[in-house]
Amino acid sequence: MDKLQKRKSPRKKGYDYSLGGAYFITICTLNKKKILSKITREINNYEPKVELTRIGKQIEECLGNIKTIYDNYEVGDYIIMPNHIHFIVYSYSNDNEIYSLIKKIKTYTTHLYGSKLWQRSFYDHIIRNEKDFEQISKYIHDNPLRWIYDDLN
Repeated sequence: MDKLQKRKSPRKKGYDYSLGGAYFITICTLNKKKILSKITREINNYEPKVELTRIGKQIEECLGNIKTIYDNYEVGDYIIMPNHIHFIVYSYSNDNEIYSLIKKIKTYTTHLYGSKLWQRSFYDHIIRNEKDFEQISKYIHDNPLRWIYDDLN
């Protein structure tokens, strides 16, 4: 009998997720399919441009509505790349359910897309201090620049 592969939990062992705070989240599309945006660069412009697809625009709208729909959460910096999204989510509650919020985002946007959109899991990182926040914010902002120079994109 084959044993089922045990999935690694995306959650940090021993961390109390019931605390409010800031989290860096990454969600990848199923099979890393490039369907959320296109990254372009004009010859005379150093900064790349992110052109969102229809589903990319819907995801952006979803992220923008988080605070309106869920009083305890707010999305800060974000970037919608061709095959993944990065964002910072702030939790203002002591009944934090980041996993549940991510599941709702993935379910809603999958419904909008009309077929399976996301990989099963996601990556989260607890933002521990101002230096950590600044590094993550820079990482989000610079992600399109790294994309255009990545041979694997």
